[in-house]
Amino acid sequence: MFTGIVTDIGEIVALTPVAQGQLHRLRITCRYDQATIADGASIACNGVCLTVVASGIEHGKTWFDVDAAAETLAMTTAGHWSAGTRLNLERALKIGDELGGHIVAGHADGIAAIVARDDLTDMARFELSTSRELARFIAAKGSVTLDGVSLTVNTVNDVRFSVLIIPHTLAVTALGDWQAGSEVNLEVDLMARYAARLSEMK
Repeated sequence: MFTGIVTDIGEIVALTPVAQGQLHRLRITCRYDQATIADGASIACNGVCLTVVASGIEHGKTWFDVDAAAETLAMTTAGHWSAGTRLNLERALKIGDELGGHIVAGHADGIAAIVARDDLTDMARFELSTSRELARFIAAKGSVTLDGVSLTVNTVNDVRFSVLIIPHTLAVTALGDWQAGSEVNLEVDLMARYAARLSEMK
């Protein structure tokens, strides 16, 4: 489990297709202490929970390897990642950690597209569009996870919704890279999903 509070920005330095392209082995550099990264650990990469298969230090930088399987490549933006792609990183939640965002599974539900970017003073407002199926779980003032970042929804209009990114979030995440036309990973609020399921069963 995660909280949607990004703790580092990583960068893909190598991507190797394996198993006839059904699996991508990614090497990601970061600022984490390599001694704290165990094989089998979970790290959310742009909101996608991936399992560490190796780690080390090279040229003074920590790196870790993860595998993105066919389902992940098809359902998330991971299929478009390449060397140089910057990723929002978050380590798995530990018992006793502060829950600063909201409960995030790291299982992206799908993709949202950036429709418009409006740059304000030190901030940015984004309008996004997603599928009708996922839009029904998004509510104004509710929570949503975009590329691994816990955000509050400002407005909702049919399948479109908007978020406002404050200066701190722009500074410590890769959200500043977003432009109109970009695609981002979307995870809807778990509470909204369960509430909808309960209402369907009545």
